[in-house]
Amino acid sequence: MSELVREESMENLWNMWFTELHRERAGLTLKVSQVLYSEVSDFQRIDVIETEEFGRALVLYGSIMFTERDEFVYHEMISHVPLNVHPQAEEVLIIGGGDGGALREVLRHAGVKRATVVDIDPQVVEVSKRFFPSMANGFADPRARVLHDDGARYVAESDERFDLVLADTSDPVGPAEVLFQQPFYESVYEHLDDDGIFVAQSESPLFHQDSVRGIYANLRAVFPVVHMYLAHVPTYPSALWSFAFCSKRYEPLNDFRPDGIPDNGLRYYNADIHRGAFALPNYVRELLA
Repeated sequence: MSELVREESMENLWNMWFTELHRERAGLTLKVSQVLYSEVSDFQRIDVIETEEFGRALVLYGSIMFTERDEFVYHEMISHVPLNVHPQAEEVLIIGGGDGGALREVLRHAGVKRATVVDIDPQVVEVSKRFFPSMANGFADPRARVLHDDGARYVAESDERFDLVLADTSDPVGPAEVLFQQPFYESVYEHLDDDGIFVAQSESPLFHQDSVRGIYANLRAVFPVVHMYLAHVPTYPSALWSFAFCSKRYEPLNDFRPDGIPDNGLRYYNADIHRGAFALPNYVRELLA
């Protein structure tokens, strides 16, 4: 009698995992079903991976920028919080943001007349258009303008003024490091209108405490109004991410205008989230003291 020989343990040997370590002691690990793209641009390594739990993810220099499953949290919070405080934000500047997520959210506001994205790496924009079309759809909007330049240099040399500036940057390493320094914040201040608002992502208050202290010290040296607010982003370090709300005049709670919230498909941001995001845990308050 013949024997059927089959090694079932060999049928599926694909076992690839992506791990992002924080401080080399803790991290996030996701099972990868496919590597869709991997190249090194003139500025950084760019990877697009398909994960089993969070869908596609954009990875820059080994760090997750976003995943399809939770990107809406970050992009809604960096955009709609200031846009629902400023009474008439018509000119918006996005530093970084080459993935198009913040641009998509900004353009939900009909009052925005022009949104300018300044990202140093054109390859990020092209990768987003190719692999994340639902995020990149704002690039086709006639109100959108995309420039490939160093964000700090652009702000320093531009003669334009803006109602709102968003620093949708990667972490303070490599080409993005300059975007966390006081001279950049001073340039932003000079290019805001008299009632302008500036919002920047400001890292994890749990894992990046030294950076957070430095960021807020630099911001407070420039802006009369500086507040931190928080959001839950599952794939970011500690899943608790911070943003800096800075302005020349407006307060994020006293001047909040809930009637301006778009009703076209927001998944995270609402009036209660806006108010609650500025309630900080004690350890974060101590960090900022």
